Amino acid sequence: MAQAGSHSAAGQMTGYLYQCELALLELAERSWHDPAAEVRMEVLDDIEFLHGTGTPEELLQSKHRAEAGQLSETGKDFWRSLASWIDALKLLGAPHPLPESMPLLRLVTTQIAAEGTFPFVLRRGAHRNVERALARMDEVAKDADGPDGTLKDRQLFLQLTDAERYRLVDAIEICDGSPVMSDLDSSLAKELAIRASPHRDAVLDQIKGWWYRMSVGLLERKDEAKRRASVTAQELLCRLEEITEQFAGANLPITETLRRLTEAEIAAYDDQMVVTQMRWINLSDREIATHLRDYHYARAQRSEWLRTFKVTEGGLEDYERELWHEWDHVFAKRTRRVTDDMPEQGRQDIGQMVLDGTMEAVADKPARPGSTTAGWIGRGTMHSLADRAAKAEDPVGWHPDYSSRCQHPDDEQDEQEQ
Repeated sequence: MAQAGSHSAAGQMTGYLYQCELALLELAERSWHDPAAEVRMEVLDDIEFLHGTGTPEELLQSKHRAEAGQLSETGKDFWRSLASWIDALKLLGAPHPLPESMPLLRLVTTQIAAEGTFPFVLRRGAHRNVERALARMDEVAKDADGPDGTLKDRQLFLQLTDAERYRLVDAIEICDGSPVMSDLDSSLAKELAIRASPHRDAVLDQIKGWWYRMSVGLLERKDEAKRRASVTAQELLCRLEEITEQFAGANLPITETLRRLTEAEIAAYDDQMVVTQMRWINLSDREIATHLRDYHYARAQRSEWLRTFKVTEGGLEDYERELWHEWDHVFAKRTRRVTDDMPEQGRQDIGQMVLDGTMEAVADKPARPGSTTAGWIGRGTMHSLADRAAKAEDPVGWHPDYSSRCQHPDDEQDEQEQ
């Protein structure tokens, strides 16, 4: 365990957490006027904002200092941010040093820009003066007595032409005096319009928990299946609605109208794992058709909820975990009497009991806590989990031997047909 002192990484760790939570706060601010805004992290800069084009409209550097102080003209916080922007802009403008359309370059810092310094006149407002800032930055960059720690960064700035330096400085905006880490919760609650109530902290905790899961996906670099390209303000608003309505008990809208599936619709599922699993427990075609109706319409309803931002993918994953736990209890209870020498007919009978017990258990499970959900949503979602059994980390099935069978479903089908 790290000890407090010269080797403590507390400040660095706080800086990483600050970057993560600042990205959430900034996304919340944009949600009021731009639900389509997208955020990503650690691609070209600490934080980036896009709008469906794939090209960032804003590059943001975050700097957290626990102790109040001034943003120095010669310090690393500014000059390293500037060097990071130059490197990022070269990638965006390749083969030219700067892109034709410059993104906004923001430095968000908890420190204060002193009046008369170039960071001060690069703040937003009537006092903003790009020419004055550029002239002073040139002086600081050329100062032979400047700090060695920023020498390479200052030289990188001076390597640009006069016109390029002007375009670069013109795109910079200093946002000083930003809230420190301990004050971000109150700022976030304000931006998300979370009212003071006994549930305020619980709502914030759930939003931040969701956001940290999203952040892991944004920062994933090894597994493409787990990586997220970006998160939108609309997703944040949808997740907020899901969480706040847990305390209000609002129901999700049902837009699907159930009817019998046609023979063609049923046949379209014949080769899928959802049907294979039901055949392993010897269900009749009539029963399979009934279960497929739940599966078919529950899948369509979930897609509609996602499309219209009534739920998020995270919200549905929470719901599926709840259903999985119900199945796990039923499966463990019903299969405890299975022995190695039990004949196949007995195994199929137990599989049918697992299916029936699971369908009863999940029918009353709400898709959103505190709400009411039609029974076919839970039953159909359970079949969706069974359909993904061959690829899932925690597979769902009905037959006592479903787990091993899912690894070689074609072999099992061949044996049944012989």
